[in-house]
Amino acid sequence: MLGCERMRTNDDIEAYLARSRYPHHEIEEGTWLVSDVSGANEQIVVKVSDDVALFRVNVLDLDSVDPKKRAELHQRCLELNGNDMVHGAYGIAGGRLVLTASPRMENLDYNELVGTLDDFGVALSKHVPGFAVYRKADATSSRPANKA
Repeated sequence: MLGCERMRTNDDIEAYLARSRYPHHEIEEGTWLVSDVSGANEQIVVKVSDDVALFRVNVLDLDSVDPKKRAELHQRCLELNGNDMVHGAYGIAGGRLVLTASPRMENLDYNELVGTLDDFGVALSKHVPGFAVYRKADATSSRPANKA
C-alpha cells in the first residue's frame, strides 16, 4: 500500500551495516563510525537525527588551503557535486570541507545506505587526492579527524 512505509529505526541501520561489507561500530545510541573500504582509511559518521540519517566525513581543513586557491577549490567541489556525486555532496561546515548526505529515514533501505557509503568511498579515493593542489605549500596535514 502506498504511503504505509514504516519509519526506519536505529536497529534497521545497524542491521544494514552488519549486512554490508563496511566495518563499523556504534559510538553512541544512533551514531556509528563506518570505516571506508576504498583504501582512503577514513571514518564516515552515520548519525540518526529525527527523520534523517546523516552521513558525514571530514575531507579537508580549510585552514590548510591556499587562500589564492580557495575559489578554485569551491568551483571544483561544485563541479564534482554536479557531475560525480549521486548520494552526497561537498559542503563547508566548521571550517572544513565535508562530504555529506542526509537521506530521509522513511525511504532509507539497504541499497541506499550502501550506495551512499560506496559513493563516499569513490569520492574519498578518486576526488580527495586531487584536492592536494589547493593546499598551502607549508600545510602538513589536510585531513581533519572525524568527530561525531
